[in-house]
Amino acid sequence: MDMIEPSLTTPSRAPIVTRERAAVALMFLMNGFLIGAWAPKIPEFAARLSLSESALGLMILVFGVGSIVMMPIGGIQIARFGSTWVTRITALLVLPTLLLLSLVGSVWTGAIAIFLFGGLIGAMDVAMNANAVVTEKQMRRSIMSSCHAFWSLGGLLGSASGGVLIAWLGVVGHGLLVSGLAAVIVIIAWPMLVADKPHPEEAKQKVRLPMTPLPWLIGLVALFSMIPEGAVLDWGALYFRNELGASVELSGLAFGAFSLTMATMRFAGDLVRDRFGAVNTLRFCTVMSIIGLATAGMANGPVMAMIGFAIAGIGISNMVPIAFSAAGNLPGMAQGIGLSVVTTMGYSGILVAPSAIGFIAEHTGLAAIFLGLPVLHLVVLLLSGLARHADRAPGPH
Repeated sequence: MDMIEPSLTTPSRAPIVTRERAAVALMFLMNGFLIGAWAPKIPEFAARLSLSESALGLMILVFGVGSIVMMPIGGIQIARFGSTWVTRITALLVLPTLLLLSLVGSVWTGAIAIFLFGGLIGAMDVAMNANAVVTEKQMRRSIMSSCHAFWSLGGLLGSASGGVLIAWLGVVGHGLLVSGLAAVIVIIAWPMLVADKPHPEEAKQKVRLPMTPLPWLIGLVALFSMIPEGAVLDWGALYFRNELGASVELSGLAFGAFSLTMATMRFAGDLVRDRFGAVNTLRFCTVMSIIGLATAGMANGPVMAMIGFAIAGIGISNMVPIAFSAAGNLPGMAQGIGLSVVTTMGYSGILVAPSAIGFIAEHTGLAAIFLGLPVLHLVVLLLSGLARHADRAPGPH
């Protein structure tokens, strides 16, 4: 007789930290660390290949295209082999790509290297999010937000240390050290990842993209959550400096205030979600983000805008993790397929937003942009009931 299993929001006696939770958190840390380490290498990469600003922009676009191409492929492989093995293999494959980017000497080899880097980072992203969902189910606890917090922490460590390490060890030395450290993380996490196996009888269903609207609607939630995030990250400092008259030093606090509250709330987000449920948490976060973005857009000076961005960080922090958990728990659908749809749609927003916002801002100014972004969040509020799937218990197998 099948037993009815509790939802993720049901109180659990399971330990808060397990080997499986530590392992998937380490994979998030490693992925973010590689992304963060890449950021300080970009100026040297552009100089080595004699890239103009527009050519560098195209190279960065190739990174995004690689992610969008490889994310659905990663989802199909998860359906066939399970998230554990896809996480492990993509982690192994991505390890040498940062070093490859340190060695390439022509535009074409650079384009191939950055495509592979972006693609494997994206495929690993889908796999480790899927593995986090499996771990959530096993633990009967929400862990997605803290996993994303570890990704943010990895990005911070990689970017903050990159400049110093490049100056000390050189570009290739930096690539070797970062790749070595990332490899150590993979070795530690490898045996501890939760073991999940696909169901062979569902294989044919799993390799098809979903024809039902549910994953696409949750993808819309992820997309409209990540566009404002990208806007703050890419345009916040420029808004401070050009439209609010802030100094160069103060302009950096636009991102600092936002990222600090976002990282803090991601570590707290799992406890909040387990206490109040995913739907209520998403609605609270969305309202906070609307208030924060509107405050920043109406700011009459840097301090008011900084407060606005800090409030927006509180809100945006847990919107995407909830969408990813919901995608991994959709009824009657392979986990990898649902997640690949939602992650691809979500990260497309990060790629599209910078250029689109730049074009609009030339005619309206950035204050109008930040005042307009809450309209996207109104759509998220309308669709927030879909977050109930983030609390859905796995059915009997």
